[in-house]
Amino acid sequence: MRAVWLKEFGGPEVLVAAEAPEPVAGPGQVVVDVEYANITFVETQFRASGLGPFKGRLPMIPGNGVGGVVVSTGDGVGASWVGRRVITSTGGSGGYAERAAVDAAGVLPVPAGHVMDAAVALLADGRTATMLARAAALRGGDRVLVEAAAGGVGTLLVQLAAAAGATVVAAAGGERKLAVAGDLGAEVLVDYRDPEWPVRVREAVGGLDVVFDGVGGDVGRAAFGLLGRGGRMLSYGLASGAWAGISEEEAAERGVTLIGSRRPTPDELRELTESALAEAAAGRLRPVIGQRFALDRAAEAHAAIESRATVGKTLLVV
Repeated sequence: MRAVWLKEFGGPEVLVAAEAPEPVAGPGQVVVDVEYANITFVETQFRASGLGPFKGRLPMIPGNGVGGVVVSTGDGVGASWVGRRVITSTGGSGGYAERAAVDAAGVLPVPAGHVMDAAVALLADGRTATMLARAAALRGGDRVLVEAAAGGVGTLLVQLAAAAGATVVAAAGGERKLAVAGDLGAEVLVDYRDPEWPVRVREAVGGLDVVFDGVGGDVGRAAFGLLGRGGRMLSYGLASGAWAGISEEEAAERGVTLIGSRRPTPDELRELTESALAEAAAGRLRPVIGQRFALDRAAEAHAAIESRATVGKTLLVV
């Protein structure tokens, strides 16, 4: 089968498509004939440096999320899974391939009426956005800033915050990305490449009650400065390359709560993903798939994400 190999850490060019052994379902596993593979920003960081939540010895096939049809099962897994449309995490490797062996316990059937690409787009980003929205305890009337509002998680957070009755301020880089956030329900649009963007936010809404910090660095720190007493800040990404670095002491002095993230249990991850799928089925949540790349073009997909040229979700079409 065809797969994308990572044999050394480095730039996008280290991702090379080549032949790979056919996966075999071991005990408690199924083999999925992959239609789409999910790509996340975290995967680009792992490819570059080996750092992050994923583990694995090189050479390896990267990729942490896939969607497709089950073609075989291992011992202890019912044959009724064969032929079913599913999405699943892979455990951090094996996703950029025509077929992947995964633990059956983590497999989620794709509900009737769902198209596969949208289901895969919601696999990682949907559960992340749902978890963040719940942790923030959004209320009607909240003034909510979503950084990187045109990204995979950001586009979903804009929708979830708007559905909760919040006034959504979207921060992104460039008119094209801001237009996407506006179409999804953001009422205030600011380009965070403009040094005066915090002033624009103050003029529009006065201050903030919630910040979803997906950028970190100077943008995250500036966003923190817009929070009033009782505000909540949730940092979940560092697109800038660094965390905002807000200390608990700084937050306490301002009366702001820093809401940290914890690693969800497998059952919690499943429920979060199911919730995102249900919201999408009800028409209340729409993943934005901004670009698709053929499997052999995985290097180009990573380069596009790192160049900040992408909007919404990026998928590999297998």
